[in-house]
Amino acid sequence: MSFIQDLKEKVLGGYEISREDAIKLLSEDLDELTKAADEIREKFHGDDFDFCSIVNARSGRCSENCKYCAQSSYYHTGAPEYKLLSADEIVADAKKKEAAGIPRYSIVTSGRTLSNRDVEQISEALRRLKKETKLSICLSAGLLNKEQFDKLKEAGLTRFHNNLETYRRHFPDVCTTHTYDDKIGALQNALAAGLEICSGGIMGLGETMEDRIDMCLDLRKLGVKSTPVNVLNAIPGTPYENLPKLTNDEFCRIVAIYRFINPKAFIRLAGGRGVLGDDGKRAFKSGANAAITDDMLTTAGVNSCKDFELVKGLGFKPHGFIG
Repeated sequence: MSFIQDLKEKVLGGYEISREDAIKLLSEDLDELTKAADEIREKFHGDDFDFCSIVNARSGRCSENCKYCAQSSYYHTGAPEYKLLSADEIVADAKKKEAAGIPRYSIVTSGRTLSNRDVEQISEALRRLKKETKLSICLSAGLLNKEQFDKLKEAGLTRFHNNLETYRRHFPDVCTTHTYDDKIGALQNALAAGLEICSGGIMGLGETMEDRIDMCLDLRKLGVKSTPVNVLNAIPGTPYENLPKLTNDEFCRIVAIYRFINPKAFIRLAGGRGVLGDDGKRAFKSGANAAITDDMLTTAGVNSCKDFELVKGLGFKPHGFIG
């Protein structure tokens, strides 16, 4: 029995792979690896597939200097700039997404954190969404504290998102206005408030494969339920505008190893799928079973109807999605 097959059987039996196991997968046959990862996905999730959509609820003028981001005030990218959307605007957008059959909706805001006034405004939107829709609601809003999370959960929030983006070793090369531990702290605050957490990263920021593995091991330790895996979509005007594109082979290997590391999580293809050339089709057969659909924050995503046909053709049954 090959190393991949032996490790797969152990994972199916409840074994948590080690860092050494994961690193060994870097040199194993890609086709065998992705097939085994897909079998792990099928064992723990069946044909279930989770779609979500996002709204850019506050855009631009961000105080942080993340080198990949179109919304940072440090760079000149031409990204839209506007204040926090009203509850009416958020609810109207959410209802459109629900009408399209997308079951999960995430409110995303630029900036380091939310003011207490922002929390009240978003809480109003959450209360209305809880009353007027059946959507599962997620929020991505930076470095919040426990008290803020308590208020948001009471208003109807069920999940908090904050990507680690890259591993601790590489993080200072990507951002210096906040730290990896700041992000860990925000996720821990959300957990303490009784929320689920969603966290992943961006592949192609100059990190190593070992960095990607180490970040995923930290995500497993935190108990992350959903792991977005983004591909860098290099934005003109940012320091990373000329970084080389990730190959589809490399991306599929990352997804497969992430499935081995965290078999019970939803591995969610997120921003940058268009860079891959197939909208993530190969990655969906490499262990991934979730996606952000429709537009991203400042870039175009994959149309939800096209996404639905894609995953349906691969044998998935998206829950809540009616097309």
